[in-house]
Amino acid sequence: MTQEGYKEEARRLRPRLLLTAQRYLSDDDAEDTVQDVLLRLWQMVDTLRMPIDTLAQVLVRNFCVDRLRRSRPSLTLTDNCEQAEETETDERIERVLAIIDTLPTLQQTILRLRHIEGMEMKQIAELTGSSEVAIRKTLSRARLSLKRQYEKRYER
Repeated sequence: MTQEGYKEEARRLRPRLLLTAQRYLSDDDAEDTVQDVLLRLWQMVDTLRMPIDTLAQVLVRNFCVDRLRRSRPSLTLTDNCEQAEETETDERIERVLAIIDTLPTLQQTILRLRHIEGMEMKQIAELTGSSEVAIRKTLSRARLSLKRQYEKRYER
């Protein structure tokens, strides 16, 4: 590719590359990223062949991802609040899992298959060799037992 051909391609591609970069980054970072990509393409101008659209798009995306990976996350006050909420949620999950461990084996199995593994009633019925109605009833009893034990232990 000639230098004049590259300059025309760069003018033509720049707005589209900028839009792609802005999907990932802020406006200033997007500008910088597009400039970096155009510079990299300029360095390869002797080996480039037309069209360079796809290559340029891939380079922009990869540069954006690299920039995002290098940026360090910063914590704000709201992040700290969210972390506290996550901690409370984690504690509740641990409590529920502890109660599930105390349930009868069939109820434990069905609860885990349905809510942790995400299996459908039909699949659970086939796996356990029971009918779907029996699975629904057992699941209902397990949920009710779980709710009662949770309220009894932790909500006084």
